[in-house]
Amino acid sequence: MTLSLRRIVLNALFRWAAIRATLANMSSGPVIFDRPLLRARCRRAERLGVSDFLIARVAEDLAERLSAVMRRFDTAVALGASGEVVSRALMTTGKVGTIVSANAWAKFAPDCPLAVVADEEALPFQDGAIDLVASALTLQFVNDLPGALVQIRRALRPDGLLLAALAGGETLTELRQAFAQAEAEIDDGISPRVAPFADLRALGSLLQRAGFALPVTDIDRVTVRYSSPLALMYDLRRMGATNGLLERSRKPLRRATLRRMIEIYGERFADADGRVRATFEIVWLSGWAPHASQQPPLTPGSAQRRLADALGTKEQPAGEKAAR
Repeated sequence: MTLSLRRIVLNALFRWAAIRATLANMSSGPVIFDRPLLRARCRRAERLGVSDFLIARVAEDLAERLSAVMRRFDTAVALGASGEVVSRALMTTGKVGTIVSANAWAKFAPDCPLAVVADEEALPFQDGAIDLVASALTLQFVNDLPGALVQIRRALRPDGLLLAALAGGETLTELRQAFAQAEAEIDDGISPRVAPFADLRALGSLLQRAGFALPVTDIDRVTVRYSSPLALMYDLRRMGATNGLLERSRKPLRRATLRRMIEIYGERFADADGRVRATFEIVWLSGWAPHASQQPPLTPGSAQRRLADALGTKEQPAGEKAAR
C-alpha cells in the first residue's frame, strides 16, 4: 500500500480530536485491571518468547468462522494485543480488503502495513467507518466492556460484523482453586490471583445492550496438559496473561504457599501419568450492526406451525410426564 493511500485510509478512519474528547469524558466506572501493567506484561512476554499456541488456535477458528460468512468486508480492524496474529488470520480468508492492526503500541504485522495505537477502552474510529472488527483474547481485560462494545458498535457500518473471542468464566479454574485452598491453609486468607471472567449469558446480554443485531454466543473449551503447575505459570507469563488485577496482593508469594499450591494442584487435577490439566474456556461473540436487510425476529405467538408437529412428536401439556 502506498504512503498516500495509507494517509487516505487513516484520515478516513481516525479522529484524534475525538480520542482526546473520549478520554476527557470517560466515566469513572470501576477499575478492575491495571492496564499499563498488562501492556508491560505483554512486552515482557515478547522478550521471553511468546507462547502463542492458544492465540494461534483462536485465530484459526476465527478465520474458519469468517470464511463461512457469505460476504466481503472492505475495511477490517484487528483489535487488541493479538492484532498481529489476527491480521494474518484475516488475510487467509480472502474476504477482507484493508486490515488495520489496532493495539496499545501499534505493533505491525509483516503483511499489514497499517497499525495504530488504540486502547480498547477509547477507540479512535469514526462512526460507521469499519466493516469488520475482529478480536482474539483481549477484550476480557477491558475495565468497561459494555462501553467498549458500544464503541465498536458505533464504529461499524450498517451490516458490519463484530467477531470476538474472550476468556470465559471457567478459564484456569484449576489454578484458581489450588491457590485459594493453599492460601486459606497457609496465609489465613485468599488474595485475588486469577482475573474474573464473564459467563456466556452475561456476554450475550451485553451484545444486546450495546445495540447489536442477531447476537450469537458459544463456547469452546480447551484442556492443556503441563508437566507441572510451574510450567503452566511460566506459559502464562509468556502469554502476557499473569495477574493484572488492580487489587492484586503486593506481597511476594511465600514459598510455603507455592509449594502447597503445587501439591493441591497435583492431588486434584493430575492425570495418571502425572501431568496436570489446565482449562481454557473460549467464549465466542458475534453481532451485526443493524441494517434493514437483516431478518427481524418473529413476534412471539406468530408461528404458523407447532414445534411438536415439526419434530414429529406428541406435545405434552405442562405438568404431565411423558409415558415410558
